[in-house]
Amino acid sequence: MVGIRASRRVVTRLAVVAAALLAVAGCHRNRSSAPANPQTLPPETTYKPVLIPGNGVPPATTYKPTPIPITKVPPGGVSDEDLAYVETHTPIATQTGNAAWYVAPYKGRKAANGMVFDNDAMTAAHRTLPMGSLIKVTNLKTDQSAVLRITDRGPFTEGRILDLTVAAAKATGVYRPGWARVRVDIYSTPKPIATGGRWCVQIGAFLSETEALRLKAELQKLYADAQVIEFPGEKSYWVRIRPQGDNREMAEYIAEHLHPSEGNAYLTRLD
Repeated sequence: MVGIRASRRVVTRLAVVAAALLAVAGCHRNRSSAPANPQTLPPETTYKPVLIPGNGVPPATTYKPTPIPITKVPPGGVSDEDLAYVETHTPIATQTGNAAWYVAPYKGRKAANGMVFDNDAMTAAHRTLPMGSLIKVTNLKTDQSAVLRITDRGPFTEGRILDLTVAAAKATGVYRPGWARVRVDIYSTPKPIATGGRWCVQIGAFLSETEALRLKAELQKLYADAQVIEFPGEKSYWVRIRPQGDNREMAEYIAEHLHPSEGNAYLTRLD
């Protein structure tokens, strides 16, 4: 009887030990198969896209820029008061570069200031000086000079800063050689030079209208919030892009990053 009881006690102890081992093993399996704690998610934020030039979102309505008002100048371009002003004042800025002369491609063509272009007026074309600026142009080779008003935009050719009417070119000794190195002394401007203004980018010239239209279509996709037009020039075609609000910073960005297949991109002031 004693032997049987002892055997039963041993079996019971073994059963207890086995149960304990199974429990431990089970806990171990549960711990190893339990999913890891999830990572902490970042706080939910509202995404606000940054409008980068080239990725603009089309506006609700098509941008229609306001027209540029006419900038009138005295008959003949300059007045006696303008001449007296230049004689009694010092320039506010000076620029040096090449100048040439030009004529209107057709009779009655309007200059960029809104008035009819006049070959006999003492005026000139500049890409960025405010319309109506009073300047004095001096031929650095001959020392001939003339007082002029800015009434047009150009030259849209690399290496030149000024285009003169026939009258202005004759007065400054530029007419016969066709071009000359000049100093442009700026005496007064109706609007600030460094700030403000209404700006665009003029691209060309394109010998092929098809190429100009192709670029126009590309620009309309890239800058949906701008006005893009294509227009003919003298034996060539041009494309002009006016960013919304005629914004200078955007126009500068476009001019800097555009690489047209023909011609160049010129930053131009409209007013």
